[in-house]
Amino acid sequence: MSDALDLARMRRDRHRKVTDALEANGLAAAVLLGQQNIAYAVGALAPAADAARAAHRRMVAVVTADREPPHLYTAFADGVPPELPADHVHPQLPVEWPDGAAALVDVLPDGTIALDEYTMPLHAALQDRETTDAAALLSSCKVVKTPDELECIRRAQAINEQAIADVETRVCPGVRGTDLSGAFLRRVFELGASANTVDPIWQVMPARIADGPYSATGDVVFPTPTTGRSFAAGEVMWVDTGIDYHGYASDFGCTFVVGGPTGRHRDQAVRWRAIVDRCLEVLAPGATAGDLVRAACADEPRRPWLPHLYLAHGIGTNSAEMPLVGTDFGTGFDDGVVLAPGMVLVFEPVVWDDGQAGYRAEEIVAVTDDGYEYLSVRDGGPRG
Repeated sequence: MSDALDLARMRRDRHRKVTDALEANGLAAAVLLGQQNIAYAVGALAPAADAARAAHRRMVAVVTADREPPHLYTAFADGVPPELPADHVHPQLPVEWPDGAAALVDVLPDGTIALDEYTMPLHAALQDRETTDAAALLSSCKVVKTPDELECIRRAQAINEQAIADVETRVCPGVRGTDLSGAFLRRVFELGASANTVDPIWQVMPARIADGPYSATGDVVFPTPTTGRSFAAGEVMWVDTGIDYHGYASDFGCTFVVGGPTGRHRDQAVRWRAIVDRCLEVLAPGATAGDLVRAACADEPRRPWLPHLYLAHGIGTNSAEMPLVGTDFGTGFDDGVVLAPGMVLVFEPVVWDDGQAGYRAEEIVAVTDDGYEYLSVRDGGPRG
């Protein structure tokens, strides 16, 4: 891992991106209730919580176009970035109630407000104000990463991959998914993870789609929750994990074969590698998501990714964000997504042979001025 990480600089750069976007769109402020959006625009973090608690103790942020420091309303003092002035940090606002929503609206500047999430009282309090959706605004800021953001993703992925390597030694007949989850979670925090973002998945895949859970798409069902079921020799296990480092997600996927892979499993991995390599051959600034889709599908008998997921997706403060490649929006959408330096792609194709299960893994790259660079270890094939 590189030592070139400056978190304060990263927060300044992100705040500047948001205020530039506000100014360019003629907006007075962004009111942010989404916790990942607040982490991006303000640099504030909150501890993980169940959904009920998070709704009542959520942070709220107001980022104004005048380039003044943002205002943060929070119950978590430990998560406030050190450079945020004390007079811009305020007690939590209960925007789930009319009084809290009204108090927030009272401090907003005149002009159009971008808002990422509503509560019903906040919707009522803003009915006389002109508002717009902040999703597109934040997405345009997030899609191209700064060097510090790339370094955070690189470190998150390194932690995730090291923990998987340590857990891999435990994969054998008789081990339970919950045992692997416990070992993985302990290890990621020993290695410096800030949080866990995906409940670890160790899903045994059926030989045939028809042998698995019902699917509305008629395709492979993935992911399903981890259980205490013991694994048996020869079972094909799809793995998916995600952790967080200073607000940035990692995304790791691989295929384990309990007791070790056979030649068939290795052949599927070689085909998976070929799909990703074809995509990487065309990956460069100016290429489109459509170019990647066409490269992935060349000479493949079936679309080589799950219909409810993607051929590739971005990653940052969200585990999946733009650019999205191979969605159900169709060819026009894919051809309209133009890649640029600083964009990050998590490739997650699938090779499936009905009757013989399949192979899935993930690989993260960043687009550079002349091509791409790896943010993850190049996948070497099925494990077990």
